[in-house]
Amino acid sequence: MTVVARPATSPDVAVDEAATTGRASELIAALAALPAGHPSRPAVRNRAIEAWMPMARHLANRYTGRGEPNDDLFQVAVVGLIKAVDRYEAGRGIEFAGFAIPTIVGELKRHFRDRTWSIRVPRRLQELRLAITGANNKLTNTLGRSPTVADIAAHLGITEEEVLEGLEGARAYNSTSLSMPVGPSGDSELGETLGDEDGAYEIAENRVALAPALAALDDRERKIVTLRFYGNLTQSQIAEQVGISQMHVSRLLTRALAKMRGHLDIGLNH
Repeated sequence: MTVVARPATSPDVAVDEAATTGRASELIAALAALPAGHPSRPAVRNRAIEAWMPMARHLANRYTGRGEPNDDLFQVAVVGLIKAVDRYEAGRGIEFAGFAIPTIVGELKRHFRDRTWSIRVPRRLQELRLAITGANNKLTNTLGRSPTVADIAAHLGITEEEVLEGLEGARAYNSTSLSMPVGPSGDSELGETLGDEDGAYEIAENRVALAPALAALDDRERKIVTLRFYGNLTQSQIAEQVGISQMHVSRLLTRALAKMRGHLDIGLNH
């Protein structure tokens, strides 16, 4: 008969772990026995939370390596532990660990679902992403190949459009820094490759829109507008060049601009 050797466990360590768990369970039992409003209840509650923190840390460690700091995960696990301590009912006959573990794990999973997305997306898309990921893993094993969008849609009982929507929403889970090096030698940054607004497009659009408006003016109005805004002449200089008074230039300019504005409004409304 072959005997498989097992790693030796120090008796002292085993006794310490058992004693710690025993004390933690005793504190939960003592807390449950105290009526609400009892003066000793807050102190016993705090001691119970501290006694069960090693379990919270152990559960938090299961989720390391997923992009979240360990300290943050531990804090989330502690929040779950506190909820478990406050909601535990000993009268139901369930051991505290059996109640606390799902509560803490649920809090950790909720943290990843709600807090770790780079861009906030609706809860529906977050849940859809998880469903698609699970379906993809299951179908890959079942089919022996990567499932298609149609395969995933049929498996989940949704439309192909909804699958594509979920896949698109999943892109918000992680973001990429604009400072990330790109290119063969990595001497450029991602932000340098992205386009920027080009003011020349707006100028070109304005010119196209103004041409019909200018054509709607009579010859003298068009000349005054051209001298004022293209020639950058003052009203006095325009008056000398056209041979009319400065006041008359002002009235004609006001009338011409009103015509052009009306013509542009009509064009925009149509």
